[in-house]
This record gives sequence, C-alpha cells and structure tokens, in this order.
Amino acid sequence: MRPNEIAEVLNRPISQELLVRDLTRLAYVAKDGTPRNIPIGFTWNGAEIVMCTTKNAPKLSALRKNPTVALTIDTEVHPPKILLIRGRVELDYVDGIPDEYLQMNGTYEMTPEQRVEWEAEVRSLYDGMVRIVVTPTWALIDFETTLPTAVEELVRQRNERQRA
Repeated sequence: MRPNEIAEVLNRPISQELLVRDLTRLAYVAKDGTPRNIPIGFTWNGAEIVMCTTKNAPKLSALRKNPTVALTIDTEVHPPKILLIRGRVELDYVDGIPDEYLQMNGTYEMTPEQRVEWEAEVRSLYDGMVRIVVTPTWALIDFETTLPTAVEELVRQRNERQRA
C-alpha cells in the first residue's frame, strides 16, 4: 500500500476509535520459526503504534531477526470492528520508563491513589524498557468496509445463483 492509502484507512472514524483501545494483538515469528500472537498494551502517536516491554523479553531477539509484524485491534461486540495493520518494528532501548508505557496504562480504572502506587511499583521494577515502534506498511478495516476475499467470493457466487 502507498502511504496515502494507509493514512486514509487509519484516519477513518472506526480506525480512530480502535486506535485508542488498550490492547492490540502482536503477531511475529519466534526465533524457532513458529508463529506467536500476544496481547500487548499500545499507544498510537498519529504515525506509529508504540508498545513497551522489558529489556529481557524473549520477543526482542525474534523481532531483531525478523522485524515484520502484524497487529489486530478489535472489539468484542457484534458486528465486530477489526483493524488489521502490518508493519516493520524498530526497537528503541530507553533508560527509565517510556512515557508511552505510562500512557498506555492510563485508561485502566484506578483511583488516584492506586495510580500513584502502580507508578511507584513500575519505577522500582524497571531501570529501562524497550519501545517497540511499528510503522504501518498496510492497513485494513475488516468486515466494516471490506470483507475477506474468500467471503467476497461467496457473496459473488450467491448473487450469480440468485440471478440464474
């Protein structure tokens, strides 16, 4: 996809609604060559998906070896709203706690006191983290504006049967 096509998909109201959710599912290829798909908190900065992880997370070596990933951000209602994104990862090692990590955990329901305790615990645990930054190279809103090609084919076949 061209950058303007990706931007058009990501700027749609449905995409904007999904890009403020708490979790995405990150799919990548593990070091042993098998697929992985993990839930992970994220933030959208208008151009990139940013996730954060520990400096010793096993996924980091896999992402260094193969930085191509896929993300799914969706809802749990019917009909589902599903945003699919593919992209490449850049790993950014940082000292301390990235602002994005604190932001991505900001929508969980916590009292102000719980928030202070949580943040103190996080700061005491991590001396640094890794920002996993995904620049989208492809994006699609599934089921809302686009059907999977196999379903589109079934719809075409049904329509042909009904016309016959």
